[in-house]
Amino acid sequence: MLLDWFNAREAVEVGASLADAVPPPPPSGHRSRAANGRPDVQKFLQRAAREARPLKLNLFRRAKLLETFKSRLLERGLERGQVEEMTHLLLVQLTGGGAREAVTAGEAVPAPAGGAARKRIPALLGEVEALMGRRDYAGAVERLEELLQIEPKQALAHNILGDALCRLGRFHAAEMAFRRAIELQPAMGDALLNLGTVLRWRGEFAASETALRRAIKRDRRNIEALTGLGHTLSALDRVREAKECFEKVLRLQPRHAGALCGLGWLASMDGRFEESERLLRAALDADPHCSEAWAWRVELRRMTRADHDWLEGAERMLAAGVPAVEEERLRFAMGKYFNDIGNYPKAFAAYQRANELQKQHATPYDRAARTEFVDEMIRVYPRERLAQPLDGASDSRRPVFVVGMMRSGTSLVEQIIASHPRAAGAGELEYWNTTAMKYRAVLRRETPDAALLGRLSAGYLKILDRQPAAAERVVDKSTYNSDHLGIIHLAFPNARILYLQRDPLDVCLSCYFQQFATAANFTLDLADLAHFYREHHRVVAHWRSVLPQDAFMDVPYAELVTDQEGWSRKIIAFLGLDWDPQVLEFHKTERSVLTASHWQVRQKIYSSSVGRWKNYEKFIGPLLKLRDLSP
Repeated sequence: MLLDWFNAREAVEVGASLADAVPPPPPSGHRSRAANGRPDVQKFLQRAAREARPLKLNLFRRAKLLETFKSRLLERGLERGQVEEMTHLLLVQLTGGGAREAVTAGEAVPAPAGGAARKRIPALLGEVEALMGRRDYAGAVERLEELLQIEPKQALAHNILGDALCRLGRFHAAEMAFRRAIELQPAMGDALLNLGTVLRWRGEFAASETALRRAIKRDRRNIEALTGLGHTLSALDRVREAKECFEKVLRLQPRHAGALCGLGWLASMDGRFEESERLLRAALDADPHCSEAWAWRVELRRMTRADHDWLEGAERMLAAGVPAVEEERLRFAMGKYFNDIGNYPKAFAAYQRANELQKQHATPYDRAARTEFVDEMIRVYPRERLAQPLDGASDSRRPVFVVGMMRSGTSLVEQIIASHPRAAGAGELEYWNTTAMKYRAVLRRETPDAALLGRLSAGYLKILDRQPAAAERVVDKSTYNSDHLGIIHLAFPNARILYLQRDPLDVCLSCYFQQFATAANFTLDLADLAHFYREHHRVVAHWRSVLPQDAFMDVPYAELVTDQEGWSRKIIAFLGLDWDPQVLEFHKTERSVLTASHWQVRQKIYSSSVGRWKNYEKFIGPLLKLRDLSP
């Protein structure tokens, strides 16, 4: 975000230096070497060009430089008229030619005579600086809105407004402010960076990538935009590209905390936990206030009471005051810490606070819309339609769909299958969820025609072709595919679908304890989670009843973790593959796991998560009604 927008130290120093370079006023009765008594203007402007213009001054820094320059000259005894003239010449030099250029660049220029309202702008900016410094972001928003009533086309003010709104967790409003700044000044790199960041926080990763690439196109050495792009690409499972971004940043700035943290995150996804810990510590050495690195450390292992120093560090960060998005991240991490050490009341309180913070900037979950969607799937995809072969369908047996609620064990089953030498895991592909949105008008009204079905099946196979050619089965473990099994079966009637059954209380509690993108807005409230699970259960019950038995198999999570080999054999046989004992050593398989279960799938199978909800029974009233749906 606007990390150093109000850092004007260098600007103040240069303003003072330039003022000191102006010759002192001549003694009374003497004349300066300039015939008119004025300093050598040409030399002064040349020096200003050398020292001030390379600073890339924004509106606030420019004002601070000019203010320092002017007050320093007055202190030194120069006549006010001469000071005003020199200050004006310096302003013209800094803006590259005068008021027209300054306006074009979206900068503030001196208010025209009589513009009483415009004369308030410098004072308002000073108030904004003070309020931001005190972390009074709500107050800063009020002053910025007042400023924008005076000067609605001030692009930089819109950009600062977006930053203040982000710190309050008002992401949608912040996005609008950044978009307005870019509309006014399309090449504003700061606004493009900020827009890309807030879009990533909102889970709109494709749009985030577009904004960040625009910022980088403007300045290919934009370290913050490169770092942000790395994090966005990581969220899109494009690991190689993400790593390249982080490594490029570190070539430009070897101790950049954000890039070190990004590489640490990628290392943990690959199961290189010691390397991840080293990189995260390096990030904290570079920036002790890097909350992301601090929070991510709890994900690398099970915490113990001996890690109390970690908790103290997290509490110090919160006490010092952090933006809402950073508090959110730290609260989720503190929840895991307390859960790991068995302090369940404090764990639940931390998770509850984290979810309440995230709920403030998420689109509210629409229960009626969810119920309507499930009704439509049941109506449009009955047994008789799914039993009829359609032109455009693919006969490929390569796709394997591992589905279920988030946190139901889908990553574990994917890892087991991917450990087979003739299979691969593709992670959570967005294809069918995106397709369902793109062709919503058709797919929620009737089954697709041959042309559309052919496009959908061909497009999906093209994505699977990115996997090794030797992989006869490729797993797509997107949990959202649970909603779209009707269209998936029509496109790939020979595909295999494995549904993970896990105790609804355990799975919903685990969702509540995990920080997902805000698109998963149903996870932020226990009552919403209970409603979503019932609708999920209803649509899956429909698919189970209408899909052929040889296409759909239930995998009970509790039985899988207590009879690993027995269920692993059933899974491999269901996929039509020969048994290979390598799948029992799934935790040793080297591959990226870009999900919340990246640590769990590196461990030998364990059953301690079964019945976990009992530790929290007195806190989860809305979920207790789901016990009648237990498998």
